[in-house]
Amino acid sequence: MSEIHPNVILVITDDQGYGDLGCTGNTRIRTPEIDAFHAVSTHLGDFHVSPLCTPTRGALMTGRRPVRNGAWATCWGRSILRRSEVTMADVFAASGYRTGMFGKWHLGDNYPYRPFDRGFQTVVAHRGGGVGQTPDFWGNNYFDDTYFHNGDPIAHAGYCTDIWFDEAINFIESSRDEPFFAFISTNAPHSPYLVADAYKNPYEGDPDIPEPAFYGMIANIDENFGRLCRKLAELGIEEETILIFMTDNGTSGGCLRDRQEFVTTGYNAGMRGAKASYYDGGHRVPFFIRWPGGGLASARDVEEMALHIDLLPTFIELCGLAAPDGVPFDGTSLAPLLRGECDRLPEDRVHFVQFRQNTEAPEKWTNAVMTRRWRLIRGRELYDIQADPGQQTDVAADHPDVVARLRQAHERWWEEIEPALGEYCPISLGSDAENPTRLCAMDVLGDVAWQQTHIVLAQKSTGRWAVDVERAGDYRISLRRWPQELELPVDAAVSPEDADSHIYAPGTGHCNVIAPTHAKLGLFDREEIVPVKPGDIDAHFDISLAQTGVTQLDAWFIDASGDACGAYYVSVERL
Repeated sequence: MSEIHPNVILVITDDQGYGDLGCTGNTRIRTPEIDAFHAVSTHLGDFHVSPLCTPTRGALMTGRRPVRNGAWATCWGRSILRRSEVTMADVFAASGYRTGMFGKWHLGDNYPYRPFDRGFQTVVAHRGGGVGQTPDFWGNNYFDDTYFHNGDPIAHAGYCTDIWFDEAINFIESSRDEPFFAFISTNAPHSPYLVADAYKNPYEGDPDIPEPAFYGMIANIDENFGRLCRKLAELGIEEETILIFMTDNGTSGGCLRDRQEFVTTGYNAGMRGAKASYYDGGHRVPFFIRWPGGGLASARDVEEMALHIDLLPTFIELCGLAAPDGVPFDGTSLAPLLRGECDRLPEDRVHFVQFRQNTEAPEKWTNAVMTRRWRLIRGRELYDIQADPGQQTDVAADHPDVVARLRQAHERWWEEIEPALGEYCPISLGSDAENPTRLCAMDVLGDVAWQQTHIVLAQKSTGRWAVDVERAGDYRISLRRWPQELELPVDAAVSPEDADSHIYAPGTGHCNVIAPTHAKLGLFDREEIVPVKPGDIDAHFDISLAQTGVTQLDAWFIDASGDACGAYYVSVERL
């Protein structure tokens, strides 16, 4: 293998914050394997992602900010990466790399947005934003689940994190003689906090540990990370492999906070905020990189502000990849920093942390504007992060010039990105690449049922999706309450045993029944209604479509009183 084409393994964990490691000062958690890696790696000490999982993943994959690439929320049709975006996997594959993705994707579960549509050749993944969410195989609960191998459901034995690393190691072993890119994206330690007692029990009974199972899940990740490191040494490819450990946002289970987002219990490395926060605790995360053959083989701290959008440009330079034509990256290469050629990037960049957790476009000043020294929160609070890393003292009144400068930078950026904020990423219907297409209530444009428990409880959902009808022809569109793998009638209830065993169940075995009398379908300018009888598994519509293009599909169940609930699952098959 040429020295300019190193292997790349990117390990990213879900909802683990900067303070959820021993090597970042947490004295209660035990992470010996990652701590050992930290001792021989380069650390980006001021590395920032987005405060939530989808925006971080989209930015990593494209080198472009979430509000530009379309993936800036976790549901509502806003967790889908624009079809026009070129991904990290596309770039590696175009340069002759084998590409594999293992675990969590959360950038679209339908064509053309699935990971194996976006440059990954080998994919073993769950669906949605977490194991057991609405798009995932019904009843997955972290143990002995059914995951998707390039889209095909395959039953597995074992714990989710173990499986992701098992499959990644298999991929690495089979790719050892050619350059490869492996993306290991664990769903752990995202809630629900489920792990074997052997990992959880050591953390029970400590009042300063809010979620013992959360730490237990990290302990399991640590064990698997060590296993991966040993495998690279065993295969003799450690020298020629770039290995990165990072996380996707601030902690979800490592601390408790008050209303001002100051930590009251647990550890967060002195930072204010956690997951979903615009304060640094929401988006400053660990980033450790090691590449012995490239001179990154000893402990070194880099304190320049670095960002998730920088990773793809960095890989292009470090790995000698062909840069995609016509792609204006928002990020910049960190290669000079990593090589020790400089301590600072040429300019003090202004970065914008922006997201919104519903189907509406992000609000202009619900964000953080950042430079090396300053953090402007919601356009009005100003913090000197170098003097006040805990963001305790708002100094906006003392530095009106800084506030004005950062607001002006944001105004210019907002003017650039605002026109496209209302655009959706439509799911393709009628394509040979996915037929039938299964829509689910996580991607609806409105009230979402994103957990399987929401379906058990018959939580109201908006039955509306952004779609792109690619081909004219005859279609069968089937509306369901339950996923196809259950084959349950619309008016059925899951059994108490099934409900009790499910990871998101309310714990009582309770299931709310719906009793629709009709189903309604809307597509383009047509609206159709069919009856729903007791015992029907679905309500289906056989229609002929002459029109193609982007539109919205509406699918509703309606009961005798006229009350409507969106269908949780819709199958669209071109006949």
